[in-house]
Amino acid sequence: MNRRGISACGAYIPALRMDRNAMAQAHAWSMPALRSLGKGTRSFCSWDEDSITMAVEALRACLGGSDTDSIGTLTFASTTAPFADLQNASLVARAANLPAQTRTQDNAGAIRAGVSALIATLECSETNDSLVVAADHRKARPGSAQEMHYGAGAAALRVGSGDDVIAYCLGTRSSNNAFIDHYRPADSDHDYYWEERWIRDEGFTKVVPSVVKPLLEQADVAAEDIAYFCMPGYMPRLGGTLAKRLGIPGEAVVDNFAAKIGDTGTPQPLLMLASALERAQPGDKLLVIGFGAGCDAVLLEATEAIRDYHTSRGPTDLSTPLPPVEHYNKFLAFQGDLDLDWGIRSETDTRVALSQVYRAQDQLNGFNAGVCPACDAVQFPVLSTCVNCGATEPMAKKPLADEPAKVHTFTSDGLQYYPAPPMYWGLVQFDNGARLLMEMIEVDPDNFDTGSSLRMVYRIKQRDDRRGLHRYFWKAVPAERGDDNG
Repeated sequence: MNRRGISACGAYIPALRMDRNAMAQAHAWSMPALRSLGKGTRSFCSWDEDSITMAVEALRACLGGSDTDSIGTLTFASTTAPFADLQNASLVARAANLPAQTRTQDNAGAIRAGVSALIATLECSETNDSLVVAADHRKARPGSAQEMHYGAGAAALRVGSGDDVIAYCLGTRSSNNAFIDHYRPADSDHDYYWEERWIRDEGFTKVVPSVVKPLLEQADVAAEDIAYFCMPGYMPRLGGTLAKRLGIPGEAVVDNFAAKIGDTGTPQPLLMLASALERAQPGDKLLVIGFGAGCDAVLLEATEAIRDYHTSRGPTDLSTPLPPVEHYNKFLAFQGDLDLDWGIRSETDTRVALSQVYRAQDQLNGFNAGVCPACDAVQFPVLSTCVNCGATEPMAKKPLADEPAKVHTFTSDGLQYYPAPPMYWGLVQFDNGARLLMEMIEVDPDNFDTGSSLRMVYRIKQRDDRRGLHRYFWKAVPAERGDDNG
C-alpha cells in the first residue's frame, strides 16, 4: 500500500486588513509602547465571518471542484469554533457538499490542534481520502499586544495514498509537555499570556528541539537537508533562532505571515505548509511544527506528482485583500467588542427556525439549485413546480457555489439596518440560467456595475446574538479586485 500523504491544499484569509499603526494611534493616550508594534497589517473577520465560514472557503480552495465521493473523513480543528455542544465539522461538511456518509469530528484544546489532526489523519488506516481543515478567529483584549499580533484565517489539506500524493509522510513525533505559554478559560473570549522571554527561552527553544531531533534521527534525515521549516508563532526571529539551534539552513525558514496577516493560531502551520508546497520540488523535505501545551512535528517529502500539481492548481491563494482599514472602531465592532446603537430598525428578532434549517439544508448550506427534467431550467429555490414549464417531476440537484455569475441588477441601500452599511443587494444571473436575489459584499462602488463578474462565498446571513445560533447562507462578492493591497 502506498504511504499516506498530502494530495492537495487550500487556504483562506479574510479580505479585511487592519492597519497596525492606526491601532497603535488609537491606544497612544494610554499605551504608547504599542507604537513599536504598529507596523504592517493584520487580517480580521468581517461581521459575517467566523471559523466555520473560513473553514468552508479553505476547503473549497483545497477541493478545487474535484470529486468528493471518495472523502471518508473530515476533521475540523479550531480553538474558536462557534459551538461548544454542536458539531462544527458537520456544518462545514454540509456547506462544502461532502457526501452525507462522510465521518466528521472536531479537534480543539490547543493551537497545535491543526497539526495534531494532520498527524492523526496521516497515521490512520482509512482507505478513502480524508480532509483536515483548521480555522481560527482569534480575539484579543483591546490594547493588548495580542490585538496587534493576532490574525484570522483557515487552511485545508486533502490526505490520501494514491498516485496524486504531492508530499508523503516520512514520520511524526509528539510531546505532551505541559509548558503553558498562554491559556483561555472556558468562559472567556481572551487569552492570558505569560512573559515573552520565558515563552521563547523555556518553551519554544527547549520543547521544539526535544521533539524534532528524535524525529529526524528516526527518519534518518539530516537537519541540513530540510528545505522548508514551518515554525508558527508571532515572534519575528523565532523561526531563525530554532533553525540555527537545530542545524536547519536559515533559508529553509518559511515566512509566518506575521507582517501582513498575523498569528492565525490553529491554521498557521498549515498555512505555512501550503505556502511551502507551492514552491517545493520533488525530493524536498518539509518540517511542520505545532506548538501549544506540548509539541507536534510532521516530516514530509515532496514527490514527483508535485510538478503536475503546480501546473494544474497554480499558487496557493491567500486572498486579495481590501485596502487596510484605518477606523479602529470598525475593527472593534466587527470583533464584537463595540456594541453600537443602531437604532430602532435593528431591533428585530432573528431567531433561527431549526426545523426550516433542517428541511432546507441542501439548499441553504449546500447551495443546491434544481434542474427541471422536462425543460432543463435551473432554479433556486427548488419548488414543487417548475417556474418555466410547470412540470411537477422531482428536480435533479445542481450546485451553484462554483458556478460563474454576473450582476444583473443591484441596489445600494443605506436606509435599512445593516452591520456594514451600505447594504448591496440585487439579482445575480448565473451562467447556467439560474437567477436569484442575493446580498453582495466587499463591493468597491467605483469598480462595480451591472455585468460585473461575481463569485459565491459562505457567510453568516443574520446574527442571533441572543441565542447564539446564526443563520448561514451564501453571498456574492466581486470576482476580481482592481489593486492588490497585500
